[in-house]
Amino acid sequence: MKDDDDKAAPGAMIKSELVQRIASQNPHLYQRDIENIVNAVLGEITAALARGDRVELRGFGAFSVKHRPARTGRNPRTGAHVSVDKKSVPFFKTGKEMRERLNKAP
Repeated sequence: MKDDDDKAAPGAMIKSELVQRIASQNPHLYQRDIENIVNAVLGEITAALARGDRVELRGFGAFSVKHRPARTGRNPRTGAHVSVDKKSVPFFKTGKEMRERLNKAP
């Protein structure tokens, strides 16, 4: 699994920060164990999506795979027609509880 701890968009939480935050909230757990758990959860979600399964985490959201068919696109620089192969892309839909929590007035 690729480790994305090197660079992140401003204001984005990266995996190592997530691990550190969980470790600070649970001082009785070792940081390496938390890192293994986070990697295991993300790995299982990735493996399920690779199999074509849907992963639903109640109150959080659902991960699924959307299949995009092959199509003819255009090169924006030259205007030439370009064939774009079919592909599968990950998709995340937030759960009701998360949407309500994010949209709650402060």
